[in-house]
This record gives sequence, C-alpha cells and structure tokens, in this order.
Amino acid sequence: MRKFAFVAVAGLLSASAFADQGDILARFRVIDVAPQTGADGYLATLNPSVKSDTVPEVDFTYMITNNVGAELILGTSRHDAHLDALGADLGKISVLPPTLTLQYHFTPQATFRPYVGAGINYTYFYDNDLHVGASKVTVNRDSWGPALQVGADYAITKDWFVNVDVKKLYIRTDAQLNGAPIGTLKLDPWVYGIGIGTKF
Repeated sequence: MRKFAFVAVAGLLSASAFADQGDILARFRVIDVAPQTGADGYLATLNPSVKSDTVPEVDFTYMITNNVGAELILGTSRHDAHLDALGADLGKISVLPPTLTLQYHFTPQATFRPYVGAGINYTYFYDNDLHVGASKVTVNRDSWGPALQVGADYAITKDWFVNVDVKKLYIRTDAQLNGAPIGTLKLDPWVYGIGIGTKF
C-alpha cells in the first residue's frame, strides 16, 4: 500500500513539472469557428448570416517567463454565407486568421493550469465564390482586429497535456457588389477548441 501511495505521489509530482521559462508548448486542437454575424450599410438590410465551421488547428506558445507566454495560432476555415432577407445562398468564402496573443498562465507548476490572453488577429480572405445571382460579391482581403482568449491546460504526464480554449476574434471586411460598396460584414467569431499538447 505504501509503495502504491509513493508511486501515485511521484506521478502527480511528475505531471506537475509542467512548463517553465524557455519551454515551447505545441497544441493540436479541433476548433469550431462560430461567426457572430452583423453588417452595416445596405448589406445590413439583407440580413447576412455566416455558418460555423469545424476544423483542425495548431498553435505554439513560447514561455517568456514561468507565467507569461506568447502564442501563435494557425488554422483556416471555410464558411457558407446566406442573405436571410432574400432567402438566398450567398456562396462560400475561406478565412485564414493567424492570431498572436500574450498569455498569463496561473499556477505555473500545477497540474491544472488556466490562462488568459489578449492580442491581435490578422485575417486573410481567399477562395471567394460569394455572389448574388450572376453578380459577384467581393470583400477586402485583409482584416486586423483584437483577440481575447481564456483556456486551461491539464497535465496528464510530464510532457503531455489536454487543452480547452475559447477565443473571441474581431473580424470585419468591406463588401462590394459588382465593384460598388454595399457595407461592412462583421464576422466576430467565437472560437471553441479542445485538443492535446506537448512541450519541447
């Protein structure tokens, strides 16, 4: 019984030796990108909506100190868009939103390690087949906006952990119909993620 208790305590201590200054954490998540669609200008009268997409994502965190890390998030998603006021499909568009956040990790040597973060996202719009009938809808390819984040890592061994993460991104782009401005499309998605990570 004592031997079992010693092994259990040793395992917990091993799992708690989690991340230190200079470590790089790599996470592999499945994320759901859920736009909170809005618009202004003439586009608002058409009541656009954009569906969510579930995709893989990878990110890397460099631990600047035991508590402070910088995370780069990489992933891409493709979304169906609709004009609800017309009951019409608008088509699909892909977004590539690399996001950089500065995180604060609480309880840096604990098994359960929550964190919060804030930073900036750059979004690139591509593979656009948006249209109204035979008329092409174009959008500005680039968007810059803030990003907010909350999540937690839970150590399962010394080097492996599971992760849950929620982000709020602010993504907006101006739209044109046959070259004429029709307003600003606001995506502003919630990004829900779960996955596994390691450190090196």
